[in-house]
Formats: sequence, structure tokens, C-alpha cells
Amino acid sequence: MQTFDCALRATRGAREYQEDTAVLWPGADASPSASGGGTNGGSGGGETTASASQGRVVAVLADGMGGHAGGALASRLVCEHFLKTVSRHAGETIDGLLLALMAANESVAAQVRKNPLLSGMGSTVIGVEFVSGGINWVSVGDSPLYLWRRGEIAMLNEDHSLAPDLDRLAAEGKITAAQARKDPRRHMLRSAVTGEEIDLVDISKKPLRLEADDYVILASDGLQSLELPEIERLVSAYATDGSDAVAGALIREIDNLREPHQDNATVVVVRAIGGDVGSDAAGGDAS
Repeated sequence: MQTFDCALRATRGAREYQEDTAVLWPGADASPSASGGGTNGGSGGGETTASASQGRVVAVLADGMGGHAGGALASRLVCEHFLKTVSRHAGETIDGLLLALMAANESVAAQVRKNPLLSGMGSTVIGVEFVSGGINWVSVGDSPLYLWRRGEIAMLNEDHSLAPDLDRLAAEGKITAAQARKDPRRHMLRSAVTGEEIDLVDISKKPLRLEADDYVILASDGLQSLELPEIERLVSAYATDGSDAVAGALIREIDNLREPHQDNATVVVVRAIGGDVGSDAAGGDAS
């Protein structure tokens, strides 16, 4: 049976409040341990949660939008209702994850019906289930899901912001790479969990098998202040030290940038220890 070494770290960055929420469910009999809702952040990487578990693990990360009240509430509701639902549907298919996504979306809708002043709040979400056959995931929005394997990193899920379109224009020579990176529309979302119909959903087609010492990283888009090669370098440098060391290194590097407009940044880092060795290529199961 595969064992998973898990850690969670967060920083508010340059923001006065935290709109990210992340939850680790280390096992069927364990209570969730959560980060978010304005409690984490600051220099030094914020709070950390670390654990090790055999068998099934669920990780959920949500990046809220809608200001201090709305964004923090939306991300918390999404994580709580996602985890509550998926924990009732163990398995190696995406059915439980899709039901959890629907429950999370309905929780936002119910809150807006209760308080119309919160209309417009919403959240991204990544939900990943780690089981004996590998990982399944569902995601909405622009929060990235990475797989690091033997020194190389790849993004597994789709980016539902305008960033891919701008990067495509740059690749076609219609704008420069610098213009694509600095475009104010770059982080505009094409899909989010808002209580209404979800326009775009990324779903794994089948379980992605993990190898021993693979790292799976869920992150809010604040981590993308670091270029992908830098994320790869940091994970590689701390990989032998475990998930807590990797998570801490990523968040410290964000804090060290001292970007004047740095967004909240949260990471959930899960390392596979022993167990089955799979042969699927990184990213090969993303839809």
C-alpha cells in the first residue's frame, strides 16, 4: 500500500487578508486540517500542516474571489462541502469528485440566496484523490496542479484563465512574451465555482499512476509569481527532505520576492512513498 507524506503552507503575500483555503484529509478516520479564511500568511511562510498516511488521501485547494468577506467565505465553503461529499464516495473513478464539485457549487449558490449582498463571490477549486491506483482530480479555474518526477515538473490540469490565450498570441508572434505576461487580463477567469452553471471543468480521464518519490503539488495562482523552472528547481533541491521542506521552500521564495502586489499563495504538497510504480507519462491523463 502506498504511503503519502503531506504538507500545507500558505502566505498572504502583499494582501491584508487571505482568500485561499486548503484542506488535507490524511485518512478515512482522520479529521480534516485546514488553512485559510484569513488565518495564515505573513513572512516566514504562514502556518504549516504536515502528516503521513497510508491508503486514501484527499487534498482540496480553493482560491476565493469577491473581496475579504466573499472570497474567504467562498473558498471555505467550497473546500468544506467538497471534502464532506467526496469522503462519502471512496473509489478510483471521478464520480465522487464530480459529485463533490456539484455540492461545492451548490453551497455557494445557497449562501448567495441567503445573502444577496454576496452575489459575485466565487472560487477556483482543485480536488485530488490519492488512491492505490494513482490520483484522480477535478479542477475549475486557474489554480495549477503539478507533478514533479525525477527532476522534471509538468502541469496536469487546464488553466481556465485568459493566460493560455495570451501565451498563444505570443507564440504566434502577435504580441511579445513580455506583453503576454504583463497583460492585465491575464488572470481573468473563464470558469469558476460561483453557484451558477460552471462553464469549464477539467477532469482526469483515468487514475494517473504515481511512482515512489513523485511529488504532487496543488497551488493557488499566487505561486505562479515563480516561473515554472524555478518551481522545478526548488522541488528538486528539497525533494529528499520531504513534503514539508518542499512546501516551506516554495512559500519562502514567494515571500522573498517581496512583490508589491503579491497575491495570496498556498501550496499542498504530497509525496508518494513506496507502493505501486506506474508508467503513465506526466500530464498524459489530463483532459
